[in-house]
Amino acid sequence: MDAIKIVGGVPLKGEITIGGAKNAALPLMAATLLTDKPLTLINMPELVDISTMSNLLRQHGARIDQSALAPGQGEAGATGRSMTLTSERITSVVAPYDLVRRMRASVLVLGPLLARMHEAKVSLPGGCAIGTRPVDLHLKALEALGAKIDVKGGYIHATAPGGLKGAKVVFPKVTVGGTENLLMAAALAAGETILENAAREPEIGNLAECLNAMGAQITGIGSGTLRITGVKELHGARVAVIPDRIETGTYAIAAAITRGKVVLKGTRFELLDSVFSAMRQAGVSIEPGPDSLTVSADNGLKGVDVMTEPYPGFPTDMQAQWMALMATADGASMITETIFENRFMHVPELTRFGADVNVHGASAIIRGRRNLSGAPVMATDLRASSSLILAGLAAEGETLVNRIYHLDRGYERLEEKLGACGARIERIVGG
Repeated sequence: MDAIKIVGGVPLKGEITIGGAKNAALPLMAATLLTDKPLTLINMPELVDISTMSNLLRQHGARIDQSALAPGQGEAGATGRSMTLTSERITSVVAPYDLVRRMRASVLVLGPLLARMHEAKVSLPGGCAIGTRPVDLHLKALEALGAKIDVKGGYIHATAPGGLKGAKVVFPKVTVGGTENLLMAAALAAGETILENAAREPEIGNLAECLNAMGAQITGIGSGTLRITGVKELHGARVAVIPDRIETGTYAIAAAITRGKVVLKGTRFELLDSVFSAMRQAGVSIEPGPDSLTVSADNGLKGVDVMTEPYPGFPTDMQAQWMALMATADGASMITETIFENRFMHVPELTRFGADVNVHGASAIIRGRRNLSGAPVMATDLRASSSLILAGLAAEGETLVNRIYHLDRGYERLEEKLGACGARIERIVGG
């Protein structure tokens, strides 16, 4: 199993290009199941989760062609690869356990399969290291559109023999995946669907704009109320994946935690306003530019309290990275986690660096200190992995981060990007 070795204490200086957002790309890929025409996505990241979704879509009958973007081929700021997905004929409505268990986002094929084929049989995605993320909100919302749902033998079997019908759906709590599944399902449902208390993440907007480019009729994008007027069929489109705001935030904190200066290219300030606001309160300098950000910091950082909330609040996917930064700031700070009930598993590993962190229920108190020390640590999930990398960059001495397969799910060429800014970092194969 691979590991990452870091010799820390080096201020990062240089440029890092931000890739396309994994959490936007996955539902965009699932949208191919809604049409028999080609859907081309540009600025696609190269990640394990993208490969997993590709394999699942091929199992349903999709054909996937990939190529590198030629200079000037993509929209402003777009890099990475181009992917064209064509689901001319759906060969199977079954999403098997062996594929779905590898990635929770696989459940996003449920809505489009049900809308187009009037049937879907999708394995339950199972548990998660950072807490339960049940799909009951997805299922209740689809039932409101007329689907018949039977959960048996570890599979969700959904049918709609007469097709889905528009309805008003009020989510009892904000659900990103539920909003995405319902957007895709409602696009082909008869009549109007109104989604109340819908998730407002930029990735939701990316999906809605993609569906509109394919011929859907969706209004209210960016708000908590989405209106979808169903159409009989969708066509192909060419859509850019938005920049990855979590990758942006992670590398911004990398610059700050090492007290360096890094230019983040191909990203936008407004995608992560809540995090950048907290960073500025802590004393980090953030200068927006055209499709770029310049992040720098010195030793005058101070502790700042944050609470995770649905967008536009502070994202739960940045909580672990923020904790690493606060461990090096002056004074005390508190992090309150309101999204997932088990997302402090990185705390014992951060304390191995010498971080002073105490957990009390849903809150963690961090008392910052100037010097962390390198240590062998073990990653427990994707964002916890990045927090350990960040701590290792700041710590004096050598750090070995084990179980980094989590990182490859969400960060593309991490060692290369950090290494180009002066980090002493390398991947140890089979470590």
